[in-house]
Formats: sequence, structure tokens, C-alpha cells
Amino acid sequence: MHRSRTSTLALAGALALAALGSTPVAAAPAPVTRPGYQVESFAEDGTISRAEAPAASPFTAAPAFSAAAGVAADGTVTPIVQSGPTAAKLDIVMIGDGYTADQQAKFRTDAATKWQEISAVEPYKSYRGLFNVWAVEAVSAQSGVSGDPDKATVRQTALGSYFWCDDVERLLCVDTDAVERYAAKAPQADLVVVVANSTKYGGAGYNDVVSPLGYSGIATVAGGNAQSGQIAVHETGHSLGKLADEYFYQGQGTYQGKEPNESNITKQTADQLRRSRTKWYRWLGQTSPDGGAVGAYLGGGYYPEGLYRPTDNSIMRSLGREFNLPGREAMIAGFYRYANTLASATPTSARLSPVDRLSIELPVAGTQLRWYLDGRELTGLRDRSALALTELKLTGPKGRSHRLTAVATDPTTAVRDPELRASLTDSLSWEVTR
Repeated sequence: MHRSRTSTLALAGALALAALGSTPVAAAPAPVTRPGYQVESFAEDGTISRAEAPAASPFTAAPAFSAAAGVAADGTVTPIVQSGPTAAKLDIVMIGDGYTADQQAKFRTDAATKWQEISAVEPYKSYRGLFNVWAVEAVSAQSGVSGDPDKATVRQTALGSYFWCDDVERLLCVDTDAVERYAAKAPQADLVVVVANSTKYGGAGYNDVVSPLGYSGIATVAGGNAQSGQIAVHETGHSLGKLADEYFYQGQGTYQGKEPNESNITKQTADQLRRSRTKWYRWLGQTSPDGGAVGAYLGGGYYPEGLYRPTDNSIMRSLGREFNLPGREAMIAGFYRYANTLASATPTSARLSPVDRLSIELPVAGTQLRWYLDGRELTGLRDRSALALTELKLTGPKGRSHRLTAVATDPTTAVRDPELRASLTDSLSWEVTR
């Protein structure tokens, strides 16, 4: 799903002169129209469609504060999951909306529940150790969000969340500038999820949002609805996996464009994929976790004709499903664009000596660890995640510097593309002085 501008930025209004007596007065500048987005909307039966959403919200209010506390409560950041340093992890930022000052504990509980729903889906489940999850408290003046329970309901909230966006009841839109301001409070933002104080099913997917913070999309979900976590999972298929939508619209016609860049749609049949050795050809015929065998199923990328998808019905086509095998491969590659296969509490800038100890964190089960001293593997230390440096038995004159390197590789069979497999290996090196 790609963003489309529904309007262009209006030029700042030229000064207009009005005659008030003999004194010319400058008129107020014309308002700047913020660009809108093409977003995804999610029905209760799991089907997905597209709609238009403005960047602004008519229901955004100034931050509220806790009078009881006597200090500003807005913008507090709490770790839900803190697996390690942000440089080595994929950081998800969850921002609450429609939670008053005395409902922030409820927001943190709802945010933790959303992460549980997301991380129950593969490949998140197997890769939980790669993630940090941060809760950012946005204090709203009123509890709940606009459009819940009905279209006439209006509430002023910190992010301006509202149902009935683009006249679609389940489409939950936000003020994207307000989201940006709150996301900036977290230590790092690679993905952003807005958790609205509502039990009403709904959400939205803002894809390819251009943010100075570096995140590539925003998902909105209802914090009190048990099914809404699937919306965030689908959206990360775009932002992390760089996957295309696999659903289509009848009457859309036949796709006539070039071969898509996304790894999960193609103009080629299964036989053509085998001959060209491209896209998901390595998975053809394999049983997929979303049901059936990997092949080339007609319809995808919004077109019923001219494009093929890997399986009949993955989560990139409808909610409540699994990622198919090519989708899982793309998601794992996406995880490792942000996270590393290993980390250590000892900075690589530290100069070590034989009296020191060194430990390595391997966040993914089964990761292979190899140690090298001055480029030579220390085979006796394979898969040792902690060691005393006296075990290195350093030789040579005192003061001589040696280079110790730890190399970790995720051996998962869920990634078959050799080019992607290269991203599954990382290393850390230290100088050790005798």
C-alpha cells in the first residue's frame, strides 16, 4: 500500500490589503492544507480495502495534565519490553489516545496486550528477542475517541483519533503531526502503533509515511478490542516486510504495468517463476502455514487479472491469517534491517585485558556463535556466549593488542534467498591487550 497525496500544499496566502480608513491592513495568510493519505481500512470479517484519510484531525486537542499530580503527565515513556540497546533492536512505539490522566495505567495494559497479540503471530513469535516496545503516554482531556459508539459522538483527544473517517465506520484515523510529536519522545521509533481507548473494532494503516524519525508507517488499533492486533500485524507486512497487498477488487481490470518490486506479487505464472528463478520460486510446492501449497494464484495488488500471489489467502489478503512462506521470509529480513543477531553489554570501544570477562546476548534461539582471535577461529569456544579472557591464552610481548571477534548467524530455514541470508549474520569486535 503506497501513500497518495489527496491534496497539495497550498502556497502561503499572499497579503491582501483591505481599506480601513487610510491604513492598509494585511489579511490573515491563507491556511496551509496538509497532505492526506491513502490508507487501509479493515472490516470485521477480515477483508481489507482502501480509503482516503486527511493528515489532520478535527478532534485534536491540546495536551491535558493531571491536576492531582500537579505536574505535566503528558509524554511519559515506559518500556513494555526492553530487550537491549536501541541500536541492536527493532523499536516499536505505542502511543495512547483517548486516555485521560488517570487512565494511563489502563493504556499501558492495553499497549502490552496489543504487543502480546502481535507477537503471537509468526515470525514475531520466534523473534521476540529482537524487539523493544515503548509506551508513550498522551494525556487526553476526554476519555474515549470520536465516532464511538456512533458517528455523532465527539471527543477532544491528544491525537484526534476518530472512527467514520472518510465515512467508513471502522476506519480509525489520527492527526499524523501529533503522532510524530509523541513518537519523538521515545528513545527510538522504527514502527509506530496508535492505541485508541475504545472497544470498537477498527483501525487504519498509514504506509510509507515520510518521518524525520525514520519510521515508515503508522497503524491505528482499538486498545480494548481483541481482534485489532491483527491490523498492526498486516501493516508491518508493508513497513517491515516490504510486502504488497494480496487482495484485489473485482472490476479493477487487468494489470498492465511492469513487474512489481514487492517480493510477493508477480506477473509470472508458477512455471515462469521456475524458469526465471525469481521471486518465490524456491518455495513453490511447499506447504504454507496460511494453508495450501505455495504456487501462483491469480489476483493480487488490487487487480483480479494480470498479477499472481503466492498462496490463496495469507494475512496480506485478509486478517486472521498467517504470513505465507515468502511473506515470513520477507518479514525476517525486515526484522534484521533494524536489529542484530547479537549484542553485548561491553561496548566495542572498550580496551580489554585477560582479567576481563565478556558475554554475548543471542536474542534468537538456535543462533550459532563463533569466536575469532586475530582472524583465526577458536573452535573450542563455539556457541559459548560467555568467557573469561584468560581462556584466550594470549602470546607475544606485553602491550601487544589482539582483535577478538564474535560472529553470530541465525540458521533459520525460513529464509532461502542467499542474498537475504547475508543479513542474518552480524559481528562484534574488541581489542584485547596482553
